[in-house]
Amino acid sequence: MTSWKHYILHWLVLTVSFTAFIKTSHSVDNGCTSPSIKTCNECLYRGPECGWCFQEGFLDGAQINERCDFVPNLVQKGCELEFIEHPAVRVEVNASLSSTQVTPKEITVQLRPGSETSFVLEVRQLERYPVDMYYLVDVSASMQDNLDRLKTVGIALSQRMREYSSDFRVGFGSFVDKPVSPYINVHPSKISNPCSDFDTQCRPAHGFIHVLPITENAAEFTRVIRQQRISGNMDTPEGGFDAMLQAAVCQREIGWRPEAKHLLLVMTDQPSHLALDSKLAGIVVPHDGNCHLENNTYTQSATLEHPSIGQLAEKLLENSIYSIFAVEQVQYMWYEDLIPLLPGTYLGKLLPKALNLKDLVIEAYKKLLSDVEVEIVVQNHQIHRFWVNVTALCPEGSRTQGPSKCSNVRPNQIVYFNITIGMTTCPSLEEEDEALVIVRPVGFNETTVVRVRPVCGCRCGERAGCLDEEACDDAGDRPGPAQDCQPAGAGPECSGRGTCACGKCACDRSGLGTIHGKYCQIDDFSCPYSQGLSCGGRGQCVLGECQCVSGWTGESCGCPLSTETCLSEDGALCSGQGRCICGRCRCDDPRRSGQFCEKCPLCSGSCQSHWRCVLCHLSHDFSVLGATECNRTCSSTVHYVDGTLEYQLLNLGPMPLSGSTGDNSKLCLYPTHERCHCRFQIGSTQGVTEILIGRHPECRSSQRYITTFILVFLLTLLLGLSGIALLKFLLIRRAQTPGEPTVAVFHVTNKENSYVPTPSEKTITYRREQPLEMHIHVHKMALNEVWQ
Repeated sequence: MTSWKHYILHWLVLTVSFTAFIKTSHSVDNGCTSPSIKTCNECLYRGPECGWCFQEGFLDGAQINERCDFVPNLVQKGCELEFIEHPAVRVEVNASLSSTQVTPKEITVQLRPGSETSFVLEVRQLERYPVDMYYLVDVSASMQDNLDRLKTVGIALSQRMREYSSDFRVGFGSFVDKPVSPYINVHPSKISNPCSDFDTQCRPAHGFIHVLPITENAAEFTRVIRQQRISGNMDTPEGGFDAMLQAAVCQREIGWRPEAKHLLLVMTDQPSHLALDSKLAGIVVPHDGNCHLENNTYTQSATLEHPSIGQLAEKLLENSIYSIFAVEQVQYMWYEDLIPLLPGTYLGKLLPKALNLKDLVIEAYKKLLSDVEVEIVVQNHQIHRFWVNVTALCPEGSRTQGPSKCSNVRPNQIVYFNITIGMTTCPSLEEEDEALVIVRPVGFNETTVVRVRPVCGCRCGERAGCLDEEACDDAGDRPGPAQDCQPAGAGPECSGRGTCACGKCACDRSGLGTIHGKYCQIDDFSCPYSQGLSCGGRGQCVLGECQCVSGWTGESCGCPLSTETCLSEDGALCSGQGRCICGRCRCDDPRRSGQFCEKCPLCSGSCQSHWRCVLCHLSHDFSVLGATECNRTCSSTVHYVDGTLEYQLLNLGPMPLSGSTGDNSKLCLYPTHERCHCRFQIGSTQGVTEILIGRHPECRSSQRYITTFILVFLLTLLLGLSGIALLKFLLIRRAQTPGEPTVAVFHVTNKENSYVPTPSEKTITYRREQPLEMHIHVHKMALNEVWQ
């Protein structure tokens, strides 16, 4: 038992301690001593071996950079250890989280620039694991034989898989290609039935359809498969990657179980379209990597590009999915080049009519489970600040496949991975302090989360400044309480835009402007601008909102509270016709305008504004049906009354074009023609405008004149059209020679010449029961050749 296993167990409890080499301050290799160092933070940036002495009175009269040195040198110079700022590299394992396959579940690492640390990850492959397998099948026309084979193999495959899994379940989905040109024929008859030329009813082309969620009912799976029909498209590559990504990310819709192994079986006989191929169809929006299933149909097939190989690999790994490609020999080499780019992928050669499908799936499952590999993912876009090294320690009987993979691992064997993480630089002001490094065994639904906390600053801010401040006493007390950096003792420290040190906020720097204030709550860039100034120069920007000075309000402090600018010459507010909003008049009546709502051209000229409606009534000769039509076509705010002033208006005598009747009404004239003016009155009853039209005999005579004119015009137009038709008929009869048969004249454009038969050609139509390509050529007969 004194073998390598004890060495591995020792690594599981490993903690890293840093010991600096003892060097003198005059050594040329001492990177901690530099005249440019002025603060504790700058000292720690020099490397993990550097320390900073903040002891008061240390090296009186010496340069400030003398406080930065190797820890042994500082002690030798007289600085006590309790006054030396030297954060150690630490590894803490969260033992409260249990796991059955991956141990440990969570690790916290504290690193300084230039430092590194290591830990060991243990991965155990379980036996008879629950398995979810999703069939993703290409249903283009050339896959008909494979689809027929799948209809008979479902139950047999489920029975075989029970030998290797305690709980085996299956699901089904189909794909063809993006249903847009040039991938499919967009003729209306071909969209609904791509096989219409072959007397075969096919289903429409589609990007991806989720048919059956993962189920343990093998009979239901067989029933669904038997209902599937082929489809068709134009080009050779299919939309397999589009469908694979949706099957991976739509976890809830597909029915993937968190506790099961996920197998995605892709059956096809053609390669797949890649990213950028979609530009042939005018699709230029990159895929967002999200699920877009509605009613079990991929809805963004004609909107988003095909996913890239890297994006597909990321989503397969993120959702713990093994991929199995079952392809025919013609395209085997294309997928063979693809396999190294997709982790956790198996490629199998499918025999004609998918005769070996069952054995292929069993072999792929055993091969995938015997390979144990880890992938490293650094989140929060901070991968440039870290480097990670992985070394696989494979168990007996297995083989090492590269630095991070073991093959031929048997069930219940343990694979150990020695993982080393180093930090090169500290985060910038825009980056988050804590970084997450995810160690993900390929195909496993468990991961290890490594929280990397950089130590890039001193515990009490800039220690040089603490020497003369009460924040740090002679004993080297640590920072004041966090409540001192929070308004009213609540909310994020320093408003989330600074660092709390010594009980005071040190505000972040921003390229957009300045952040200041006791709690870093004030800035000059996050509020609306007015007249080129933040908050219009009339307020202070506090946490993204303008706090205006007295007398001003609004989002950018641009609205005066005073209403003096809205007072007209008579002292009325907006002439009594509106409200004062933000120092300007807003009129109540939309017809009014002007600085004080004093202008209203339409208010004084209402006679002319109603002429159109009066003409409508005149044109219908005041009939009941005509009045109904006019009330519908004219303004809905106008109510028309016909006939009530007939005798009253006839006795009024001469009347101007407009005038007041004294009862809040107006009398108007409408000039129907040179000898007649139709009188009408405009009034208001309960807020509804009424037009009362008087029916004068001259108005009716003018209406009869207009009607007679219209009838004469229509009759003339009808006679003209009849004459043209007769002339055209006579010209056609004259063009025909007596005694000769009538010959139909075909007007053929250049585009249609290929469709007009000649005397020496014969049109032959060939039909097939299945969509097979036919190459037929019929030779023309020479014009001088005689029929025998």
